[in-house]
Amino acid sequence: MKEIISHFASIDKIGDIKPVKVGLINDSYVVRNLNPNEPSWFLQRINHHVFQNVEGLQNNILKVTDHLRKKLAEAGETDLHRRVLRLVPTHEGKWYYRTDNGDYWRVYELIENASSHDKVTPQSAFLAGEAFGRFQCMLSDLPSDELVETIPNFHNIVFRLRQLKEAVAEDKVGRLAKHRHIVDDLLRREEEMCVAERLYKEGKLPKRINHCDTKVNNMMFDADGKVLCIVDLDTVMPGFVICDFGDFMRTAANTGEEDDKVLDNIHVNMEIFEAYTRGYLKTATFLTDTEKELLPFGAKLMSYMQTVRFFTDFLNGDTYYKIQYPEHNLVRTLAQLRLLEEQEKDYDKMREIIKGL
Repeated sequence: MKEIISHFASIDKIGDIKPVKVGLINDSYVVRNLNPNEPSWFLQRINHHVFQNVEGLQNNILKVTDHLRKKLAEAGETDLHRRVLRLVPTHEGKWYYRTDNGDYWRVYELIENASSHDKVTPQSAFLAGEAFGRFQCMLSDLPSDELVETIPNFHNIVFRLRQLKEAVAEDKVGRLAKHRHIVDDLLRREEEMCVAERLYKEGKLPKRINHCDTKVNNMMFDADGKVLCIVDLDTVMPGFVICDFGDFMRTAANTGEEDDKVLDNIHVNMEIFEAYTRGYLKTATFLTDTEKELLPFGAKLMSYMQTVRFFTDFLNGDTYYKIQYPEHNLVRTLAQLRLLEEQEKDYDKMREIIKGL
C-alpha cells in the first residue's frame, strides 16, 4: 500500500493504513498522516470491471468537485476542505494510478471528524432532500454533455426493457414458464414507464447531472448532525433528476426490505416521502414545471426499473447480482413489484404532497 500511495503528489510521512468497509464496489483504506496537523488520505482501488472508463470516471469527479468548490466559495463557505471531496493527483498529474497488474487507484484528502448513517428517519430524510437538492442545484449550470456515462444506460428504461425481452426470448436456464405472469405485469406498464425517454426526445425533459445513488449513507455529517458533503461520486453522470428523486424513495420510503419475503411488510412510508420531498423542493430551485410534476412518477419508475433488472438477472441465471440462495433474485423481483403496486395505490397522495409543497 505504501508503494501505491507513494505515486501520489505531496504525500509523505505515511503512518497506519487501515481498510474500511465503505460501499460494495471499491476497496477503501484510510491512510494516516504522521503529522496530525496535516490532512490524512482516503485510498481506493477502483473496480474497473464495473467502471470500465476510469479516465472518464475520474474526469467526471474532478469536473464536479471543482464546480461545487467554486460555487461554495462564491456563496461564502470557508471550510471547503470538508464541504466537497478533493482528489490528490499523481506525480505525473493524473487523477489515478495504474499498477503493472492493471489495478486502478485514486486518493482523496480525508474528511476528518465526519460520519455517515444508514438509518433513515423523517429528520435524516429531510436533510437528505436538502443536500441532494442543493447538490443538483449547484451542478445545474454545468453542461451534462461534459460528463461521460460511467455506467452506460444505467437508468435508461428502454435499454433495461430491451435486456428483459432478450432474456425472455433466450430463457437460458428454463425459468420463464413458471413466471410468465411477471413478464405480462411488467410489459403492460411499458408504455407508461417510457414516458420520460419520450419527453426527452421531444425536448420537454432535460438531462442534468445526477448523483445516481441517492442514499442517506452517501452524505457525511459533522459532530453536530449538519450535512457536510455528498460522497460516493462514481455514478455522477447525466440523467433525469426524477430518477435521483425516485431512487431515494425506492429504498428509504419502503417499509419493507429490498428482498423482503413477506410482501405484506411492503408499503410506502409517506412520512419519509413527505420529509425528503420537503427538503428537496426547498433547495432544488432549478426544477422545471415538468420535472416537478414527474417527481412521483420518478418513484414508480425506479421501482419498476429495479424490478425489471432483478427479473432479467433471474431469467439469465443470476449472472449480475450476488445472491444468497437460488431464488434470491425472484424474491427481490416480487418485493420490488409489490413496492411499485403500493406506489401506484398512493400515487395521488404523492402528487398532492408535491402540489402542497
